[in-house]
Amino acid sequence: MKQKLKSILLYSFFLFFLYNLQAQVTINDYKRADSVSKFNDLVYHAVYSPAWIDSTHYVWYKIKIKQGDEYMLVDADKLKKTVAFDQEKLCTQINKIIGKTYKPYSIPLHNISFSKDLKELSFMLDSFNWTCNLRSYKLTKLQKEEPEKDRGYWGESIDELGNPPVISPDSGWTAFIKEYNVFIRESKTNTEYQLSYDGSEGEFYSSYIVWSPNSKKLATYKIRDNRKKYIYFIESSPADQLQPILHKREYLKPGDALTRRKPSLFLADEKRQVEVNCTAFDNQYELSNIEWRKDSRSFTFEYNQRGHQVYQVIEVESTTGSVKVLVDERSSTFIDYSSKKYRYDVNDGKEIVWASERDGWNHLYLIDGETGKTKNQITRGEWVVRGVEFVDEKARQLVFRGSGRNPGEDPYFVHYYRINFDGSELTELTSEKANHSAVFSADHRYFIDSYSTVSHPPVTQICITESSKPVMQLEKTDITELIASGWYAPEAFVAKGRDGKTDIWGNIYRPVNFDSTRKYAIVEFIYAGPHSSFVQKSFRPYVHFNSLAELGFIIVQIDGMGTSNRSKAFHDICWKNLKDGGFPDRILWIKAAAEKYSYMDTTRVGIFGGSAGGQNAMAALLFHPGFYKVAVASCGCHDNRMDKIWWNEQFMGYPIGSHYAACSNVVNAGSLKGKLLLLVGEVDDNVDPASTMQVVNALIKANKDFDLVILPGTNHTSGGKYGERKRRDFFVRHLLGVETPEWNMINNNAEPIKTIK
Repeated sequence: MKQKLKSILLYSFFLFFLYNLQAQVTINDYKRADSVSKFNDLVYHAVYSPAWIDSTHYVWYKIKIKQGDEYMLVDADKLKKTVAFDQEKLCTQINKIIGKTYKPYSIPLHNISFSKDLKELSFMLDSFNWTCNLRSYKLTKLQKEEPEKDRGYWGESIDELGNPPVISPDSGWTAFIKEYNVFIRESKTNTEYQLSYDGSEGEFYSSYIVWSPNSKKLATYKIRDNRKKYIYFIESSPADQLQPILHKREYLKPGDALTRRKPSLFLADEKRQVEVNCTAFDNQYELSNIEWRKDSRSFTFEYNQRGHQVYQVIEVESTTGSVKVLVDERSSTFIDYSSKKYRYDVNDGKEIVWASERDGWNHLYLIDGETGKTKNQITRGEWVVRGVEFVDEKARQLVFRGSGRNPGEDPYFVHYYRINFDGSELTELTSEKANHSAVFSADHRYFIDSYSTVSHPPVTQICITESSKPVMQLEKTDITELIASGWYAPEAFVAKGRDGKTDIWGNIYRPVNFDSTRKYAIVEFIYAGPHSSFVQKSFRPYVHFNSLAELGFIIVQIDGMGTSNRSKAFHDICWKNLKDGGFPDRILWIKAAAEKYSYMDTTRVGIFGGSAGGQNAMAALLFHPGFYKVAVASCGCHDNRMDKIWWNEQFMGYPIGSHYAACSNVVNAGSLKGKLLLLVGEVDDNVDPASTMQVVNALIKANKDFDLVILPGTNHTSGGKYGERKRRDFFVRHLLGVETPEWNMINNNAEPIKTIK
């Protein structure tokens, strides 16, 4: 009996040892996961960079064929397609002149353009600009490509005194700032005249002066500057010195004081200033866009009230300085000025085409430019305008992008439409049930339409705008090799949201070796930033989280309530409530997917994201720990009081109130349950890295267990190559319950696996 028991124990130990021997994700598994990025190389005849040539009806584009890149030219009038140029001849000439050994279908050409007569090709190669005569294939080397000018740091305020003198349209005058005041100089006599006298160092006139078209008037802003605020961070390991470097960036945060602008009007011919009464616009987030009417009768500017609940277009009469509100946009929550604002002035401002969500959906309105009254609503219905392509004033029509209009279709699919100013004759230009992207010819006679879904590859065609009729298929994408490689198409999935009525849309991504008899842990890639919607809608053979799926996960991506491009009510969930993150909808969606697909295991759900998605990922463990078990949060804006002013005040409101603290991952850090990995770049100048460190401080004070990776010398990032490996490891250990490779024992120079299967 003892011998039998001993045998059973030995056998049990052997099975336990064997299980644990297999319970590891190996380096080969990681390499295989990385290898699916090769899916991008198995797609042929997809159209890249289509462009109409000048004002012609010729269009060129690039496709990928098995040899490499090929360039095509199409005559839309004659419906004729040819190669755009002889790549063999061009390659021969290039190799001869610059001494390279390029192959004809892999020349790294950039900034390609064609002359209007199609006789000359221009491009950038090897840091130089070139032209090629397409008859003789003679190459001419032009100037070296100048490095792109540093656009400066995004948060840096404008130097209001740094603009050079501004010459009037008739060249008779030059306007400039001297000793903080506005001066003009007559070109003929060189005589200077002072127009303002109340400028000072603390309250001065901006050098960004705008002349009226008749050269008799000018407008600018009087500036009361705010106190500049900065974020500071240390670059611990600079490449060019041993000692660390202290950096600082100008960076305004919610609640900080802002620059105050006052529109100012001057009459050059009378050498005087006209008072503009702007007290109604003192509570400003920003004044912007000074624009003169073509007949110089007035100029307009736009007023964005702090808190983003009032947005107005203001007209200033050019002789009296009287002020009139032309557009008065108001909201009880927020106005999505950064993503949805659209204004087009018709007939020198006699009418204004304006975008608004005032009826609960983003639509276009025609405003009387004289009285400010709404003449009519141009578009209407339970769907949204996504953007305007062009306005035809003569025909009193416009072409726009819209989504959500077609019943039974993904409400995020973009379609193109034409409509009259009075709202009549709405015509859909793109009928296929897919996500569309169009490029119109200069005269708008034709447009190139590329359409696809996440599971169906692009078809590209030329259509006639007037009739919306497709007249020529340019390319149909070939994914034969992609399918043969084992690629698993994403699935668009829809389920009801928290209200039991609203459809919530998302995608499911499965690994290549998907086995429906297994149980899969679920990982959500989240970005609930309210400024847009984020779930993939067009065809892409590979997205970054496909590699994570290959380690044994099902990945999901969802647009919950609080994101954009649906109704105003759908969007308003985020108002002063960013901690919501659409989680009630996301959880219901995942549960509905798991009910349909039993291989999805809702007891093992992870989540990851970066920036606003980093805030969301950690918030999942703080506010919904009963569902989410593991989170990886990269460069998160964990407290909205610590992040950039424009983004956070738009959705969290002004003034700063207790709702900011209620949404804070820092304040709520003590509620952490589950496994958390934080990643942050030490020189992040997009989201203050101190935001992550304050979370760390709060977690330590709450005696919480978590992991932290600080990436030296790294800016705003999801982690890069190292961070991606740490993220994978974290999910493998805590969701799959198995060990990861012993990275310190692995030769990092080993050859990667080249096969996908």
